[in-house]
This record gives sequence, structure tokens and C-alpha cells, in this order.
Amino acid sequence: MTQRLTDLSALEAHRKRASPGPVSDLHRTVRNELIERLSGVNKSFRSPVVVTPFAGVWNGALDGAQVGPPTDVLALGAGRHDLVVHAFALHWADDPLGQLIQCRRALRPDGLFLAATPGGRTLTELRGVLAEAETQIRGGLSPRVAPMAEIRDLGALLQRAGFAMPVADAEAINLTYGSLGDLMRDLRAVGETNALRDRDRRPPPRALFETAERLYAERFPAPDGRIQVTVEMIYLAGWAPSPEQPKALRPGSATARLADALGTTEQDPGSS
Repeated sequence: MTQRLTDLSALEAHRKRASPGPVSDLHRTVRNELIERLSGVNKSFRSPVVVTPFAGVWNGALDGAQVGPPTDVLALGAGRHDLVVHAFALHWADDPLGQLIQCRRALRPDGLFLAATPGGRTLTELRGVLAEAETQIRGGLSPRVAPMAEIRDLGALLQRAGFAMPVADAEAINLTYGSLGDLMRDLRAVGETNALRDRDRRPPPRALFETAERLYAERFPAPDGRIQVTVEMIYLAGWAPSPEQPKALRPGSATARLADALGTTEQDPGSS
């Protein structure tokens, strides 16, 4: 049984509180990046579906796309879609591999899977200053920023889920904020505040955030008195296996020599 890391009721409450607000710049940027990547695929998609907690960001963004939430058991029929997009939700999934497997099963042969999720470098500055401030104020730590996967781990999950031609790449988005308070307000506005099951439920002392604000300004300053914020977006792509897809050649089956292709003379390694 998968160990619960996320308090689902708190996460749902945070997202509901965020949903009436405007589309955030970050969500819009990620949506546009995924659509741009789709435009480079030489294939038409007739039955797309988007898995995301932020339906308002995606409604109308892809022609004919269904939009549904990232529940533990996704409302996706087996083999019903030729495109599945998983947007801004894997980082809160207790079973990200299970999410990927469900997406692959929902695809028809040669169907495409795309995902975007925050990666391990996201909010690294905030994580560090909150940990140091809490150690100074309370003499210990409590989880305040959700752990996020590294690109190599997500790439491995694509392979384990059975996708063909898996690809994972990352992009660092460097932002600045006027203050720690401005950053926290933005996180609340997009439903990304602390929903960890083992979080400290006590009201944090005022001194905690005052100390964190001071540490942040000292360690991660930006021009004009602002502070630096890093968001790492990891993009995933993979295909449902199909007999028509290109296959890697078997070792020893090559019909041309690399030396001939390069126009060089092959050297016997034992002759040097």
C-alpha cells in the first residue's frame, strides 16, 4: 500500500481556494509550453484529455479535450485517447508511477503522453531559509515544502510505466519577489501551500517568518531589494508502444562501419 505523504483534504481545500482567482503567469507559461511542444509533433490528435487540478487554465486550450482532476484513480478509459496531458499535479501524487501507468493504459497504440511538473530545485531557497529559521526558533524541523522529484527519477518512472521513446527535460524559471510575504501570497493563490500529511498543525510563531524573511534577503538577494525564487519545471514525454514505431537495432546488426561514415581508417586497438 502506498504511504500517504499528502493530506488530500488540505490539498483540495487549497486548490478550491485558488480556483476562483485569475490564471497565474506560471500556469499560463507551462500550458503554453506544452501546447508549443505539441505543435512540433507531426500528428493530429482527435481524442485528447488533460489531467489537472486547474481546469480553468486548460478549458478551451486544446480543441476537443476533456479535462479531469488528478484523483488517485483517474477517470480514464483504457485505450480511449490518443493524447494524455498531465499538468501541474505529479508533485503532489503519493503514487506518481501509478499516475503514469494509468495514463499509458488510457492511450491507444502510438498515443502521446505529455506532462509538466515542478522538479527538485523548485523553491530550494524557501526550503532552506524556513529550515534554518525553524531550527533557530524552535530547535527542530517540520516539513513545510513538499519534496519534489529529480529529473532522473521521473525519467526512470516513464520507463517503468512502459512508455516507448521516453524523454525528460527540465527548465529553470528564475523569478523575483518583493518580499517573502509576496511569495507566500502567490503560493496560496495557486493552491501550492503546505498540504503535507506530517506538517506541523500548530500556528507558526511570528518570529519564524520574520527570521526567514531576514535570512532570505541575506542569502538570495535580487536587484532593487527583491529576492530570488527558483522554479524548475520538468517536462515528460512518451509514447504508447506500437508495432509501427522505430525499433533500436540489435547489437552486431549494423551494415555500415563507423570509420567509413567518418572517412577515417579503423585502427586495431592492439596495434598501438
